[in-house]
Parts: sequence; structure tokens; C-alpha cells
Amino acid sequence: MFTCPLGDDAALIPRTAAIAEAHQTLLMANYERLAQGDPDYDVENPPTLDETRSNLERQGRAWVEGTKLPFDIAVRAGRDWQLVGAVTLNCDMAMKTGEIGYWIDAAFEGRGLVTRAATKVLDEAFGPMGLDRVELRTGTDNVRSRSMARRLGFTEEGLLREAVIFPNGERDDDVIHGLLAREWIKSREQEAPSQP
Repeated sequence: MFTCPLGDDAALIPRTAAIAEAHQTLLMANYERLAQGDPDYDVENPPTLDETRSNLERQGRAWVEGTKLPFDIAVRAGRDWQLVGAVTLNCDMAMKTGEIGYWIDAAFEGRGLVTRAATKVLDEAFGPMGLDRVELRTGTDNVRSRSMARRLGFTEEGLLREAVIFPNGERDDDVIHGLLAREWIKSREQEAPSQP
């Protein structure tokens, strides 16, 4: 299966129906935690394997259409890969913008996996895809995600009051971060070792 290396120990694997069973296992292991901060996860109605497979088929089509980069983050587990998280870029090619989102299994937090995965996706967004801007939205209390946004070079642009509605009807605020192509390219050039 195609993978996009994140070093010797990790890779991005396209989130398609080909990995439905493994993705469902990862999703169910993290579902309750994800539902606490993301209204797309209804704790009362977790998806069945068939629903997950259909969703991954749609994501695969969106990738082919150029409107989404859906990846699962995987780590080496012997000769195989173990799925441990996800990173997704949703694109509006007419506006040359995108929105990135990510999550990681709690047991794999703090290892730099999401940072490496997001960096690879942002390189693609601001390189071959030609996007001008990528946004990232986080809950106000999601300290880890907000810290990572800063590490990646995003600027906190504002608070969207009661912008998120959960399946139970409760509303929550979102913090919006933005990153421009020129900012990303400049930061990547500064990271590159100088040539003699």
C-alpha cells in the first residue's frame, strides 16, 4: 500500500476503504474522547463498520477530485503498520484555501507524530497544491492543539463565539488560526540548512 514516510518510524497512509477495518478500530478506541471536542462525533451514535467504509470511500473520491487530503498516521509495529491518528486537509481550490484538522491516540501524544504529519500535509498544500491559506480551528480549551498551531507557525486570528453545535444541542466557541503560504515557505526556507 502507498505510504508517505514521516521518517523511519512513521508514515501517512491514505484514508480509503482499503483500511476501513483498521481505521474503525482506531476510531472506536478514541471515539468518546473525540466526541468531547468535536461535534462530528456523536457519542450516542458511533458509526458502524459499514458506515465507516462508506465514509472512507467518499474521502477517497474527494482525494481524487482534489478537495481533500485524508491520511491516517501510522507507526511501525514489527513488519506492519499500526494506525494511531489522523490528519486531514479539506480544500476549496477556487478560493485556494484549506482547513487542516488532526488527532492522535492518547497513548501516542507527545511523540511529535502530529507535528510531522501536519508539516508534510502543509508542504503539499503550499507546494504542489498551490494553496494561499490554510486555517485550523480548535476548541478554546484544547491547549495541545493550540500549542501545536503556534509551533507550526499559525497565527491565532480570533474567537468564533458559539460557532460549534454538538449533537445534544450545546454550543461552544472555536478559536481560528490562519497560516499563509508565504509565511510557511519562509519558515521552511529558514529551517533548511544553508548550502556551502
